[in-house]
Amino acid sequence: MSEHDHGHHHDSDHHHGHQHDQGLKGLLRYLRFLPSMWRSDVNNAVVERVAPASGDIVVDIGAGMGSGVVPAARTGATVIAVEPTNYMRAILNARKMVQRARKQITVTEGTAEQLGLADDSATVVIAVNAMHHWSDIEAAAGEIARILKPGGRVLLVDEQFRDPEHPDFTRHDEKHDHEFEEAELDKTVNAITAAGLVNVEGKYEKIADVPVLAFFATAG
Repeated sequence: MSEHDHGHHHDSDHHHGHQHDQGLKGLLRYLRFLPSMWRSDVNNAVVERVAPASGDIVVDIGAGMGSGVVPAARTGATVIAVEPTNYMRAILNARKMVQRARKQITVTEGTAEQLGLADDSATVVIAVNAMHHWSDIEAAAGEIARILKPGGRVLLVDEQFRDPEHPDFTRHDEKHDHEFEEAELDKTVNAITAAGLVNVEGKYEKIADVPVLAFFATAG
């Protein structure tokens, strides 16, 4: 077991993530959006909002190619990039090697429902454009609550690509809507609250001038 394993076991499907993210089909879809997955104003703003610093341990769930991992590591924080898909981990590991802060970044396999990290092992949890890939929001909320140290903070954000004000609205892939379920405000707030997190807030807003659904919470 690695230092991040904790011995919890869930349904095996959770270990591999959403079925539509797997294989060549998933890779080709995501490569269409490579620039925004490599660097994202939304990810930069999310990192700025949670304000990690040296001594923080940031967990980025569904880290993808590292658009949140890289700016988080540049703050001096330790960053654990949790990513279920092999090709994304391969890209992120390659990107990690050319970062000055590479020693602060760990790339690991896992899903929101099965993070594979120890209890009380994080001070910050972020996820950007990952929630609609989660198959069990209650399990994901429970995992987030489990790994957070007391006082730890959470910011989960999904861009609202169906919103006409979104800059990518005209090239949004409608097929994507049928393969993934959008995060629901009330259901997600209830799940996060039931998991034991406090100061839970969910709302539609704009981050970096992009319409999003955002959830903030802290560990009591």
